[in-house]
Amino acid sequence: MLKYAFFNVYTKFKLHFYQEIFQRFQSREASLTTVETFCMESIQALGTPTINEFATFMRISPPNAAYKVNSLVKKGYIEKIQSPEDRREYHLKVTQKYIDYYDISNAYMVEVMDRIAHRFPPADCAKLEEMLTIISRELMPEVKIPEIGTSEK
Repeated sequence: MLKYAFFNVYTKFKLHFYQEIFQRFQSREASLTTVETFCMESIQALGTPTINEFATFMRISPPNAAYKVNSLVKKGYIEKIQSPEDRREYHLKVTQKYIDYYDISNAYMVEVMDRIAHRFPPADCAKLEEMLTIISRELMPEVKIPEIGTSEK
């Protein structure tokens, strides 16, 4: 039953995000394609990757990654920042425009987490945090991203 409970929560997070995105499409505010949204979420999760790091993570060719990145730069969702160590290299940084777009998903997650904190005792919340940290660090080795909110990596 645990897998069904997790699947339901994961699906509800995704579907809430889709509802909000489609609502924006209706009012013509959204300008990211589905694939571009996946790219942006990956770039944001990776921190400030280079185009090659992004390509490697997404398992696509560097020219394909460069094409996608250039499209996102033109739309104003990414900036390319020249590396101070290797001036031939550029790091990808999400812009405030994307952060505002991403907050659609993030705001709901924060709302649900606040509900959890109010619904369950602190000891249960601490145990959930411990379990999620173990899941992220140990049970999902295929997806390596910088951890948010911790000093350990």
